[in-house]
Parts: sequence; C-alpha cells; structure tokens
Amino acid sequence: MKKNILAGLVLAASVFCYALPAGYGTLKLGMTVDEVKTELKKNSDFGYLGDRDVTLSPRTKDILIETDASRNPYSFFTRCWFQFVDDKLFSITLNLNGKRLDHYTVFASLVQKYGNPATINPQRAGWEDDSVMMSLERPLTLKYIDAAVFKKMQEEAGVQKTVEEKAVDDFLRGL
Repeated sequence: MKKNILAGLVLAASVFCYALPAGYGTLKLGMTVDEVKTELKKNSDFGYLGDRDVTLSPRTKDILIETDASRNPYSFFTRCWFQFVDDKLFSITLNLNGKRLDHYTVFASLVQKYGNPATINPQRAGWEDDSVMMSLERPLTLKYIDAAVFKKMQEEAGVQKTVEEKAVDDFLRGL
C-alpha cells in the first residue's frame, strides 16, 4: 500500500508543470515601452543601446525595439526583438547564442519546467496557456507572445485556415 502511494506521488510530481512565464527575466508581456527600456538598460546581456534601437512602424504606429547582443561574448543572446501593440509589450523574440547553448539543452529544460509542448514539429515546439504562447524555434529562437492580444488580433483580422491547412486537417481526421 505504501509503495502504491509513493509511486502515485512520484508520478504526480513528475507531471506537475509550472505556469508559463509571462516573459524572460524582468521583461514581462504587457509592460510599457518605458518599463521595457528601463529593464533593458539594467541588463547588458541584451545589448540595448538606447533609443537608437527603437523604431516606429509607419503603418500601425506600433513600436519595435531591436537589440544586438552579439558584441557581448558572455551573452546568451545574439539579437532580440520586443514588439509593442497599443503601447504594451506584445511579443519577445530572443535569438539565442549557439556558441553558448544548443537546441536540445534548451528544449529539455523547457520540457522539464513546463511539460511536453502542446505542438511540436521539426521547426518548432510550442507551449500555450490562457495568457502566454511560448515557442522554441530552430535554429535557436525563444518567443513569448501575449495569447489574449494575439487571439484578439486574429479575430479582428478574420484569419481563416488556408486551403492547404484545411486539407491537412481533413487528411489527419481520416487516419
């Protein structure tokens, strides 16, 4: 009896997953541009050089911060992008330094912390909850996206599946 209870506790602990992070370190989805700039200035790993790394999309008036961390040999990043929608941080894209990390190590760490990905294919592994979409993409890019804002943008755009996506769905249903 004790062995069964212990085995059950071990199994329960092995499938327990933490909630997905709302960003990396002190950079969280939903932050304002000024809050993100302040946090980037505090951490030289991102290679943030100030306002010259900030651009404004002429069409949408949305802000993008692009940093180059490749000059820092100790950084785990090479390039990073912070995209804002309605003046709130919507997505974080971190290109990771392949000289310091490898895809498998990052993937294994994410699986250990957050469980198996909800979606996986040779190019991308994705985790998702109600508030965050997180993905690890090849060759070595980690992305965080505000799930609620993304879904709202899809609804407003009226995005529908392509003919090819529908064909794949039909094929998979027939298996």
